[in-house]
Amino acid sequence: MDEALLRSLTPSVLGILVRRGADFAAAEDAVQDALIEAVRVWPDAPPRDPKGWLVTVAWRRFLDATRADAARRRREGLLDEEPPPGPAPTVDDTLQLYFLCAHPSLTPSSAVALTLRAVGGLTTRQIAQAYLVPEATMAQRISRAKRTVSGVPFDRPGDVATVLRVLYLVFNEGYSGDVDLAAEAIRLTRQLAAAIDHPEVAGLLALILLHHARRATRTAPDGSLVPLAEQDRSRWDTASIAEGVEILQTALARDRLGEYQAQAAIAALHADAPTAEETDWVQIVEWYDELARLTDSPVVRLNRAVAVGEADGPRAGLAALAELQDTLPRHTAVAAYLHERDGDLTTAARLYAEAAHKAPNLAERDYLTRQAARLNARRRR
Repeated sequence: MDEALLRSLTPSVLGILVRRGADFAAAEDAVQDALIEAVRVWPDAPPRDPKGWLVTVAWRRFLDATRADAARRRREGLLDEEPPPGPAPTVDDTLQLYFLCAHPSLTPSSAVALTLRAVGGLTTRQIAQAYLVPEATMAQRISRAKRTVSGVPFDRPGDVATVLRVLYLVFNEGYSGDVDLAAEAIRLTRQLAAAIDHPEVAGLLALILLHHARRATRTAPDGSLVPLAEQDRSRWDTASIAEGVEILQTALARDRLGEYQAQAAIAALHADAPTAEETDWVQIVEWYDELARLTDSPVVRLNRAVAVGEADGPRAGLAALAELQDTLPRHTAVAAYLHERDGDLTTAARLYAEAAHKAPNLAERDYLTRQAARLNARRRR
């Protein structure tokens, strides 16, 4: 394999695709795919016209990616129709691509980032936010991942844990971010659950079904956020809740607890409460303890602080929060909420305003700004 030849041909092949109408980013991805294919094929069957071969393969990859993106957008356009319960009715190659991108030559974090970018359709900024790292850092990580897989065979796909992480992040971005991919994540997780008997696959499916059940109540008609305590529980999707709980109970009975099962257990306790006041916060704290043991995640400990504040009082929640770094995303918003619960409206209003400036999206920023304004108005009375 003449790697120097590949490097020398790359700019001209890229230029040809751009002149044919491909945008630069899509053309770059297509050329990278063609280079990977060349590494795999050329040692056994070198082409007579290397440049022509690369142009042909890259252009086909570009067309395939364009069609796949159009198909994904059509699926997103059907989000008003809830994903049907039970096994996925259709299977395509998307899940296989998830496994291929989760290549064992990559670290798990790099494999997840590459898959989210190449297959999931998320931007580098969205992936960086999910990983709590600067966008430039994530861009470098994705570029390194592309370079790594460009020279390795794809006969050893990645493991289930990495693919689960990707599906989890895709759902989270679709559920609360700028790109709506929640239904696609559910579809693919159903496919995976039908193909693999794994308690954590079941745990993830239960988790996303339980969260998706609240979808219609998470925002008001004007697009503003509605917190969990204020949601109209009569509008929650009881069929999705029942399916999620049944899947979770079956998974937990196998006594192979993982992080997705623990998260699903917390979601199930919220779904089971007839009102916010009847939520079993003590048991939720216990599940957060299990989840923290499994993941050692600062985000989990942040959510645990909220649960402690509900179960044992706001000062206990603030004490738990004090153990975490205040640079953690949403730390300031949690502090504002707990100070308000503790009756310190001045501090809470100030922290809500600070949190609004740090909010990752417009809906959250507007919500936090309204909370600050509400408390300031109460203080002036």
